[in-house]
Amino acid sequence: MENDPVTASRKEALLELLDDPSPVVRKQLLKEFENLGQEGRSLLKAAANGSNRFLSWHARWFLAELDQSNPIEEFRNFIRSQQYDLESGWLLISRVAHPDLEVGQVCLQLDELAKRCKELIIEPASSHDRCLVLNRVLFHECGFRGNIDKFNDPSNSFANEVLRTKKGLPIALSLLYILVAQRIGAHLEPIAAPGKFLVGSFEDDKPFYIDPFERGRLLKPEQLFEKLEIRKGDSTIGIMAPASIRETLSRCCRNLVKHYAEAGQLQMSNLFKNFILEFKEAYRKRSRS
Repeated sequence: MENDPVTASRKEALLELLDDPSPVVRKQLLKEFENLGQEGRSLLKAAANGSNRFLSWHARWFLAELDQSNPIEEFRNFIRSQQYDLESGWLLISRVAHPDLEVGQVCLQLDELAKRCKELIIEPASSHDRCLVLNRVLFHECGFRGNIDKFNDPSNSFANEVLRTKKGLPIALSLLYILVAQRIGAHLEPIAAPGKFLVGSFEDDKPFYIDPFERGRLLKPEQLFEKLEIRKGDSTIGIMAPASIRETLSRCCRNLVKHYAEAGQLQMSNLFKNFILEFKEAYRKRSRS
């Protein structure tokens, strides 16, 4: 049936089944609409906007289910929602490249890393203390490190691949660091420095920075300015402030545009370029409101 032409009678038959209460029928019908691709979506959208309210409700349900089973549409909807969450955003980016990614399994791996950290933390503990434990678990016990040899490999950006290979880009290792830190009670911030992505801690009396690409090296602000050749008092010091989730996820996408293009995967490169445009458009709409 998947290869049959979408005749008028077939469309009518599909629409007549929209309100069927059987889970088996609904599951098969969802598969049919998925196989039809854009034609299936157009058919459902027409029904969703039609005068039959009962049919419209069911059509909208199938459209929502299709979006959830389509990682690209799911990420687009996430961007347009402007209700950004760092963990959800990173996992959605990862699902675009790995549609079969088991999100629950990734979250479980993050939970396990946090569980090990909690075993080593002696309360009361400052953010600095928690970061020292994080460094021990992530970089010494588990062996996470920057992928210097294959820096431009797109896999360095994805949560599941970083957890599998223990290697990643500065931004990916920073996201891993922040998400595990959240699970052990440390609130850390993404820092989108020029040419370098790090983590910042502003909870203790004295702020400090962490460089996960260098196995969690802790840096005082003046050390970081020196490392990045930023003069204290310069107008560029504002760059060392926390980056928004939108900026962080956009930077992930920019990396993937570049790395996929270098790998000759232009379709994927253009896909992530479109995500960046979606982020910009969502930001413009928010600024106008």
